[in-house]
Parts: sequence; structure tokens; C-alpha cells
Amino acid sequence: MSGALSGVLIADFSRVLAGPYATMLLADMGAEVVKVERPGTGDDTRHWGPPYGPEGQATYFLGVNRNKRSIALDLRADTEVATALAARADVLVENFKPGTMDRLGLGYERLRELNPGLVYCSITGFGTGEGAGLPGYDLIAQAVGGLMSVTGEPEGPGTKAGVALVDVITGLHAALGILAALRHRDESGAGQRVEVSLLSSLLSALTNHASAYAAAGVVPRAMGNRHPSIVPYEVFQAADRPIVIAAGNDRQFQSLCAALERPDLAGDARYATNAARVAARDTLVAELNKALAARTADEWFERLSEAGVPCGPINDLAAAFSLAADLGLAPAVDVDGVGQVANPVRLSATPPSYRRPPPALGQDEAWVREILGR
Repeated sequence: MSGALSGVLIADFSRVLAGPYATMLLADMGAEVVKVERPGTGDDTRHWGPPYGPEGQATYFLGVNRNKRSIALDLRADTEVATALAARADVLVENFKPGTMDRLGLGYERLRELNPGLVYCSITGFGTGEGAGLPGYDLIAQAVGGLMSVTGEPEGPGTKAGVALVDVITGLHAALGILAALRHRDESGAGQRVEVSLLSSLLSALTNHASAYAAAGVVPRAMGNRHPSIVPYEVFQAADRPIVIAAGNDRQFQSLCAALERPDLAGDARYATNAARVAARDTLVAELNKALAARTADEWFERLSEAGVPCGPINDLAAAFSLAADLGLAPAVDVDGVGQVANPVRLSATPPSYRRPPPALGQDEAWVREILGR
């Protein structure tokens, strides 16, 4: 079965996370991705361990590089092969500092002359203008982009997300931009430049927080596990461990009170509407915690779910994978002995495929040179 992007050749000059994540998602959809790496060392993430997977490979690298081919090129010396690859490709992805590809003779303006249909995606930390010289690290973006200011406890110094979330979000935006540009090329025959940055992607992904500032001038602050606009929507304490409850409307709140056998809370004027509950958050949360102390988190999960109240215990990753498997979501796949997280997108006609495990450094040089006639 052919993938939705079968026949699309991607020259992937990116490394670490945002770019490789984007190109892996496109590879899962059938694109042929050639990963260009530094001779000797390859992508930085090949060495970011522990933990390690099969044959001592860093799991960080394994997580974002399946379905790709690898060629090792010194871009200062092997310019002929790199240029030939870009001239043949449908898409080029790079995340060097702005100006680096131009100095290597692989900039957009030069390559568009050789390949007018090329979709050229540049991923930066802070754009190609005044922020061009700033280092594009996820942690830095989380800090200066406001994410850490709304994460963690109110009196804390700010907390980063537990994963390089900005890189992942930026990779998703890059993949979306590439697909839009390919659609335009299908219609017009012309390629174009796609630019995404960590900072712009983060500001977009901050959604309601960013909108609060853009539309109302409100600067949100960290609230721990609480929601600024919805109550109850946070972590509560069951008899044995924490549980999250997210009652997003009055009906769900009433169902929660019934399941907790506290109909008096539903009838209390202080809690009659969401706005009222936000104002009376502390007293309501205290009452809910009292009621929740009567049962375990798993018991409440079953009971509240049956009542239509969104909730769930705080799982570790082992429990999260187990839950996804129990729900029939098939969260993991084995690709030639390498465990992988499944692509989350389901397509009825052209589903994602898992054709190759992450490549060894330079293992596909002969294949690449053959398709380029080199």
C-alpha cells in the first residue's frame, strides 16, 4: 500500500529534535527521507544517552529517526553531492543558524534556481531577523517565550515542561507548513520557502494564555495544576494517590457532585456557575478533597467515568502505554527489533507505515549516490 506522500523525496539537513521529528512524521506517511549527517559523529542525539536501546543506540535518536536513510557528508567538502541531492529533492529541511546554508552554497535563493519546485523549510530559534544570532535551544525558548512563567507553582521560579515541548510543537508546525507548500506546488508547479521558529510556534501553542494577553492585556501567571478559567479542573487527592478531575461545564459539575454523593454542593449558590466556582475555588476544592478521600484513585476513575465526569489518575509512562493499549490505540510498534512509538495519525486509505528502523550513520551512501548518479 502506497503512503500519502509516496514519491516525495526529502533532503533532511536537520538534527536534534524539531526538524527530525517533522521529517519522521512525513516519512511515516510514505516520503523518502535522506538524513544528511556529519561524518564520524552524526546527529548529536546519537550520543545523548542513557538510556540506550538495541546495540547501544541512544533512545533519543531512535525516537525521531525511523523510516529514514542516512548519508554522511562534510558539507564544506562534499558540496557537489549535497547540491545534487537538494536539486533532486521535493523538500529540503534545515535548522542551522541563519546564514549557515548560504555560506555552504545551499541557501534557498541558489537552490530555487536549480530546483524551482523545491519546498525549502528553515527551522530557527528566533527567526532570521534580529533574533538570528540567538541559540535555538528548547529550554531557552521555554524560558523567554513565557511557557515557564505559566508552568509550576505560583511562588516558584518557573518550571520547564517535562519534554522538549517547544521543539515538538515547532516540528509539527514545520510539517504542516511543508504539506501546505506541497499542495501549492501541486497546483502551481512552484516551490517556496517555509519558515518556522521556536518562539513563534510556542506563542501560537500557548493558545488561551497568549490570547488573554493579545486580546485583553492580561499576563497569566503560574497556577500549579489549576486552570485560570475553569473549576474544578485540577489535581485532587484520592485515598491513595492523586487524581485529575476536569469538569468543564455545569452539567459535568452536577454529575461530579452526584457521584461524590454531595448533592449539596451542586445546590449551593456559591458553586452554581463556572464563574462562581472560580471565585470560590479554595472552599470548593477543600470540600471535593474531603469527599474524594473516601475511595482510591482507580475506584474514582471508574465511578466518575461512568457518570460522564472527565477524570484520570496521574500515570507514569508505563501505565500510560498500558492504558492506550487497553483502549485499542496500539501505541507502540516494533520496527525490525526496535521499539517505537506509533504515529498517532490514522488514515483509512493511506495509513502510516514503518518500513525501516532508524539508520546507522552513513549506511545508505551507496543508495543515495546511485539515485543521484554519483
